[in-house]
Amino acid sequence: MTLIETDRMILRPWKAEDLPLFAKMNKDARVMRYFPSTLSDAQTESFYNRIQSEFERNGWGLYAVELKSNGTFIGYVGLHEIGFDADFTPGIEIGWRLDADYHNQGLATEAAKEVLKLAKKKGLQRLYSFTAKQNSPSERVMQKIGMKKVGEFEHPNLSLDSPLRTHVLYQIDL
Repeated sequence: MTLIETDRMILRPWKAEDLPLFAKMNKDARVMRYFPSTLSDAQTESFYNRIQSEFERNGWGLYAVELKSNGTFIGYVGLHEIGFDADFTPGIEIGWRLDADYHNQGLATEAAKEVLKLAKKKGLQRLYSFTAKQNSPSERVMQKIGMKKVGEFEHPNLSLDSPLRTHVLYQIDL
């Protein structure tokens, strides 16, 4: 499986020992503040299994991210099949989720730039990224990696009264 290196990180296949750290991260309200809720252990395990299935099926996915300096697992950055119906699906998103202790350090941007290069090598032609309209930190990452805002949409998996329902939508052609 492909490994991606940046100046500060290694993007790699997931290890079994990542799962408890991933579950802890998904329970952190700081990490999940732009999501409807934190994730239970069972929800995290289900997501982890979906990530593994995508790697088996496609040869790419959401890569586990570790710091080069000490090998610490800090989250994921990578490619993910969009799992809901919208006027831009089916499609592939580039996404990231990092432990709150590693926010605002340019790590998501650094890793996402390398994932874009990989996506192009893999023959992908267009990627999307989206987030709740309030999530300006993720939107800034989208802008920094060269994505263009193409609109907004109401996320179909969120309730009509959810303050997170309106999402920004970005895309990049590779």
